[in-house]
Amino acid sequence: MSSAADHDTHRQIVRQAYAEVAKADSAGEGCGVAASCCGVSDDSVINTLISTRLGYSQVDLDLAPAGADMGLGCGNPKAIAALKPGEVVVDLGAGGGFDCFLAAHEVGSGGHVIGVDMTPDMISKARANAAKGRFDNVEFRLGEIEHLPIADATADVIISNCVINLSPDKPRVFRDAFRVLKPGGRLAISDVVATVELPVEMRNDASLVAGCMGNASLIEDLEAMMRAAGFECIRIQPKDESKEFIKDWAPEHNITDYVVSATIEAIRPHNRSTSCRAS
Repeated sequence: MSSAADHDTHRQIVRQAYAEVAKADSAGEGCGVAASCCGVSDDSVINTLISTRLGYSQVDLDLAPAGADMGLGCGNPKAIAALKPGEVVVDLGAGGGFDCFLAAHEVGSGGHVIGVDMTPDMISKARANAAKGRFDNVEFRLGEIEHLPIADATADVIISNCVINLSPDKPRVFRDAFRVLKPGGRLAISDVVATVELPVEMRNDASLVAGCMGNASLIEDLEAMMRAAGFECIRIQPKDESKEFIKDWAPEHNITDYVVSATIEAIRPHNRSTSCRAS
């Protein structure tokens, strides 16, 4: 089992990689980070192409402030979140705030969106984007997704886009997500999952870890973690079509032999004895 020190080293590697992405993107010089998720770029045309491949519409892209879409995702969690006016949404690993701003439009002025990110440069970027777009119902908090800076039973929905795979302690992520959700609350996540066990050398490759590949968990392991945390109605659906963009992340590794993007859904039951009912 990995130690707390190992976990911290892992987080430092990821934090540094995404700090470089945030700084370079803000400066308009390109990310310069090997194997960044979805080939993040400072080119808005390229990022638009990336995001439409991930399932976002042009309407979605037009709703967010310029610079919020950094091409860092692997899907569109809003597409499965079924957000409703007045709901409270928490985004794990908010980055520049893109998914938060889309969620803000869905929940309206009576709702609230909280974006959490462990990288100070990303938080600064997201807050600047919120001010630019005049999003009064969105806030961004600095923190780790394993230790969310959010009170118990706050959220109706937790979303996340290609971030949980980066965590060195995914069981704790799901336990804290369960804590933060209200009874009856739901998870709506897009993430990278492993279809077969990755070779050790790939799991130890820092660029593959920071690039959302090297630390991906097997589907059955993720389901076990979520069930242990208390979630029910768990659905993990791999998206084979995602191989078309994932293959570009690390072509020298034939990465699509090992990982794929998936939608991950689950519900915090009203009590732990509640049986799962089909939606």
